Amino acid sequence: MQPDGRRDEEAVRRFVEHFALTLSDMGMPRMAARVFAALMAAEEPGLTASEISERLGVSPAAVSGAVRYLMQVGMAVREPAPGSRRDLYKAPSSSWYSSTVRGGVYQRVADVVQEGVLAVGDENSLPGGRLADMRDFFHYVQGEMGVLVDRWEQARREARTGS
Repeated sequence: MQPDGRRDEEAVRRFVEHFALTLSDMGMPRMAARVFAALMAAEEPGLTASEISERLGVSPAAVSGAVRYLMQVGMAVREPAPGSRRDLYKAPSSSWYSSTVRGGVYQRVADVVQEGVLAVGDENSLPGGRLADMRDFFHYVQGEMGVLVDRWEQARREARTGS
């Protein structure tokens, strides 16, 4: 923020790129990370694909693929822009983390790993045992993340209400 309280757009641009790089380092596709960071930092409640494209200095096609990915994983939503034929893309409500966890992201990984267990024979083989351990880990993480999100939402409510 600038001394007069206004938003520092250059600092926002640097943050968007730094945040996107961090998300990318964690495994998110680079362009999806950039679009998500731009949506999270947007002053407006939503942005059109052309606005995202302009802010990030990328092609509309790159934005299209990125928002499709973000919508699939619950990290962006699409709404019609009032009075326009364009769509607005938004970061979901503050519970974006809830939709990604509750959407079963770890369960999907566990299900794929289970395919591997079956493909190598069963859990009693060396690779089957390794894969079964991985599957069980992701089942465990899925369950624990749901509990963690519930605890976070409770803590957040308490902090906002002062109780």
